[in-house]
Amino acid sequence: MSSTLRILHCLRAPVGGLFRHVHDLALGQAQLGAEVGIVCDSGAVGDPVALGRLADNCVLGLTRIPMSRHLGFGDWRVTGKITRLAAKLGADVLHGHGAKGGAYARLAGRRLKRKGMNVKATYTPHGGSLLYSTSRTMSRLYIMAERKLLPLSDGLLFESVYAANRYVELVGEPSSPVRIVPNGLYPHEFYEPMLADDAADFVFIGEFRRAKGVDILLEALAAHQAIFPGRALIVGSGPEEASLKRLAHTLGMNGKVSFSRAQSARSAFARARCVVVPSRAESFPYIVLEAAAARMPMIATDAGGIPEIVGDIGMPLIPPGDPEALAGQLRAFLTNPKPFLARAAELQKYVSERFTVENMTHSIVDFYISEMGAGVS
Repeated sequence: MSSTLRILHCLRAPVGGLFRHVHDLALGQAQLGAEVGIVCDSGAVGDPVALGRLADNCVLGLTRIPMSRHLGFGDWRVTGKITRLAAKLGADVLHGHGAKGGAYARLAGRRLKRKGMNVKATYTPHGGSLLYSTSRTMSRLYIMAERKLLPLSDGLLFESVYAANRYVELVGEPSSPVRIVPNGLYPHEFYEPMLADDAADFVFIGEFRRAKGVDILLEALAAHQAIFPGRALIVGSGPEEASLKRLAHTLGMNGKVSFSRAQSARSAFARARCVVVPSRAESFPYIVLEAAAARMPMIATDAGGIPEIVGDIGMPLIPPGDPEALAGQLRAFLTNPKPFLARAAELQKYVSERFTVENMTHSIVDFYISEMGAGVS
């Protein structure tokens, strides 16, 4: 890096795939010689190890302040705090992640520009408001907010072609530079897992909310139990945990489906023979990348950026929200897992050549400098 960039990443909750992306990007940028800072919600617990790693490596600090999940007057106070922090740090780039982080970064950027600071504001949606249904009033409000913020963007970054197209469809055509930079993995994440002796047939790993389609998986499992009595492990947590457990009981799945607390993907992969991603909606899910890197047989829906991860590998993707189609793939795996294993080996090689943290980091820093003009006085 020819000159030292000062980058402040803004996000709300330090959890999930969004936080994984920010964590890896911030560490990679620091290794390239940038001065990096993070600002996020103090109310979210987050991974203490990952947060500690950021605190140790980000010379501009890890700042945590209260942030509400929903829109409200408190957002103006948060914007003010981030504006003052960015001014104090002399930030060249404000990079917002997710709907809230993107709003804070761009509103703070506007205030700083009015004060004469040469700062650039960019935004990565990470799904967020792009996955909302426009039939809901609150969703329409978020989309309206996105449209108001669009002119404040000095650049837009997307993890997938799907997300970029969805943004144009819902929000509008950006006038600022745009680049698609997929998420990436580290070399050590490519391996072949050792299965536990009591491994289940299928595993779901993720948040318990409607978009992730856990209910579809439960219905599909129930549909084939009489013919192929497979066992499944549901790993994660979220707002729908109680209702999903009730559904499993109603479907007569007690003893066939077990729920487990959130854990690392690596740990969960060792506990089942096939990963199932039954999502109704996605952006560019890390769990698909991680399963591919671990050479796990996988059944996934044709949602969001998943087809971009699979590429030209002959992996059949099922329609989202279709229990019957999902049940068909579950039965196919139980009948003959060999094609799934062969595809897993192909997909591991494909992902290792295309989706790396190194490529992700270099491409985003290049975007700041070459297309947004960050650090240029």
